[in-house]
Amino acid sequence: MSHPGKGDPAKAAIAPLDGVRVADFSQNLAGPYAAQILADLGADVVKVEPPGGDPARRWGPPFVWGHGTLFNAVNRNKRSVVLDLKTDAGRARALELATEADVVFQALRPGAAERFGIGYESVRGVNPSVVYVSILAYGDSGPLRGEPGYDPLMQARSGLMSVTGEAGGAPVRVGASVVDLGAGMWAAIAVLGALRERDRTGRGCHVSTSLLDTSLAWMSYHMTGYLAGGPLPGPMGTSIAMIAPYEAFPCTDGSVMIAAGNDDIFRRLCRALELDLASHRAYADNASRVARSTELAAIVAGRTRKHSVASLLRRLSEHRVPAAPIHTVASALEDPQTAASGMLVRYDHERGEYVDVPMPIKWDGRRAELRRFPPQPGEHQGELFPDDE
Repeated sequence: MSHPGKGDPAKAAIAPLDGVRVADFSQNLAGPYAAQILADLGADVVKVEPPGGDPARRWGPPFVWGHGTLFNAVNRNKRSVVLDLKTDAGRARALELATEADVVFQALRPGAAERFGIGYESVRGVNPSVVYVSILAYGDSGPLRGEPGYDPLMQARSGLMSVTGEAGGAPVRVGASVVDLGAGMWAAIAVLGALRERDRTGRGCHVSTSLLDTSLAWMSYHMTGYLAGGPLPGPMGTSIAMIAPYEAFPCTDGSVMIAAGNDDIFRRLCRALELDLASHRAYADNASRVARSTELAAIVAGRTRKHSVASLLRRLSEHRVPAAPIHTVASALEDPQTAASGMLVRYDHERGEYVDVPMPIKWDGRRAELRRFPPQPGEHQGELFPDDE
């Protein structure tokens, strides 16, 4: 079964990329996520998998319908074919798909696409208007250009892990694949720009991004601050070095994240906690509070730990102080705001209920719809290559 059984009929389809064909030769997370964004926007995405399927299918448990959930999260709204690019027949079919595509994605190590006959020059030779996308590990230059790369390696090399975790503790990986997914987002943004430019000029182009570039971009304010003479950034737990108070504070039964992002909010926080600090010169502005962030955090914690999470959140809400409970995945799913967001959509399927987390964007109140469940390997071989049957 390729198509959803039922969803929310109020969420009508929006498909600005209807009519755009994408040939996706990428695997794992970054490339497939970029292609899924285009698929959600209405593009016809053909996922080309090797014999045995995308390795991400086997990343688990947990598994849903035999696929790792990492695979399901980045492969909806696509059709799948299986091609062995090590064979002449597979390479011929691959070039055929690339010839007919508006957009081609590849995330192979440098030189591999050329060996398989789907390098940029080969594809451009038969499809001059193609938008060709290379998602690389370390980029197309430098001593590591030919090395394989994965999300945690980039978090480590870019310094991202060094600013994650508790102060004085070991470096920690961010708990989501922010580098892979971020690289996919940048690639999709670049494709939209390239398609717009093609509409204007008729010319395609070669788009490239890398996992390392993405991870370095996430570190932009840390790096520029250090280069400007600031201290070497380190792990900050739940806080941020540039704003105070802006971190989690203890309660009798948990913790609450408080974000006093400006002077007015700080004054409201002081009123909520009955603290006589707002009029003190030592805490008059953010820079002063940052300079005394440790002692300020201790003062605020002295008041918050007298409250339960629920009572503190009520008090902060009454004084319009931005705050949030620190949920687990389970409690986040139970939060009424999660339910109201529309970010969990349930569908009936012959194999059981399927829960989709859609693109976090609305157009005139509408989300992009789920048109196809994540495909089985080669599920659409007959549709695309009927002569092979």
